[in-house]
Amino acid sequence: MVDLRSTSKSKTSSASFADTKPHYNILDGLRGVAAITVVCFHLFEAFATSHLDQRINHGYLAVDFFFILSGFVVGYAYDDRWETMTVNDFMKRRFIRLHPMVVMGAIIGAVMFYFQGCAAWDVSKVSVPALLVATLINACLIPATPGFEIRGVGEMFPLNGPSWSLFFEYIGNILYAFFIRKLSTKALAVLVVLAGIGLAAFSIWGPYGDICVGFSLTGDNLLGGSLRLLCSFSAGLLLSRVFKPVHVKGAFWIGGLSIIVLSAIPRIGGSEQLWMNGLYDAICVIIIFPTLVYLGASGTTTDQLSTRLCKFLGDISYPLYMVHYPFIYLYYAWVKNENLTFEQSLPGAIALVVGSILLAYLCLKLYDEPVRKFLTKRLLRVGK
Repeated sequence: MVDLRSTSKSKTSSASFADTKPHYNILDGLRGVAAITVVCFHLFEAFATSHLDQRINHGYLAVDFFFILSGFVVGYAYDDRWETMTVNDFMKRRFIRLHPMVVMGAIIGAVMFYFQGCAAWDVSKVSVPALLVATLINACLIPATPGFEIRGVGEMFPLNGPSWSLFFEYIGNILYAFFIRKLSTKALAVLVVLAGIGLAAFSIWGPYGDICVGFSLTGDNLLGGSLRLLCSFSAGLLLSRVFKPVHVKGAFWIGGLSIIVLSAIPRIGGSEQLWMNGLYDAICVIIIFPTLVYLGASGTTTDQLSTRLCKFLGDISYPLYMVHYPFIYLYYAWVKNENLTFEQSLPGAIALVVGSILLAYLCLKLYDEPVRKFLTKRLLRVGK
């Protein structure tokens, strides 16, 4: 009998740790699909007046999918290593994996900042010293308080907005290292249920009718972002513990199409019935996304095209997520300054998506992988 668990994994990248376990290649591919939907979701922010009329309306749910994937992968990679691995070793590994692209995103955001001027944010009033301070705190993943929020729209990380989810990702890893990993499977299941109830309550009865929160230091954003992390990351960890593969054909295509469709669904219920959209968000995060991760981990690619596609999408997914948003600011400013329709800006939109993917690949090969190799040699002991 074929072991689907082993055949569903791919070889690791050249920048991986020496003892890194093989990847689930379909999950890598799904992460890439989700990253591309995030880019498309952000493109349409230039034409939306609120969450209600945003196209690719539920693209923000990709972050919850990322959190579930992260929990699953962290549990799979590290749950059985704690007899020989310290908390310090674990945090070094996560720093090496995550932080180089945090720094790169901040640098790109700083380089692009003065080209992004529009009515929504007057970049000409920001001094160079203020920009340098903002770059430093963003690179260190320190949220910008109002006095340091140089764009003026309330983001934690005004040079590269998506860094907010990495801030929560680090919190998730710290919680795992010091607390969650020590829970029994039953206790972890209780945590997942409680966090799911909290997320559903916020989503359905909260102020927005959605969970597109976490990017600001306001109370609602901190609460919503914390619930998004705790529910999804813990669910991924639980899934890694109870996972037993099932036979699935076409798991990548099923999962990829599902992510695209779920992201593109228009706003449900409008402004009069916010709870309906909140219910949709809760169902996606609590039920559908864990199912997709389970199917993706169970499936296997059976041809060179899908295998190579999954590897490529997995390789560029994190760099793409971390480098695209400074160009979204630029695109937004261009659209607003020129008063363009989406059709008029379509060549620019296509160039942004394609260019962001190319830049992500270049950052991966010329910066991220070499830096991770260097940090691994410097920070980790041999065999660790």
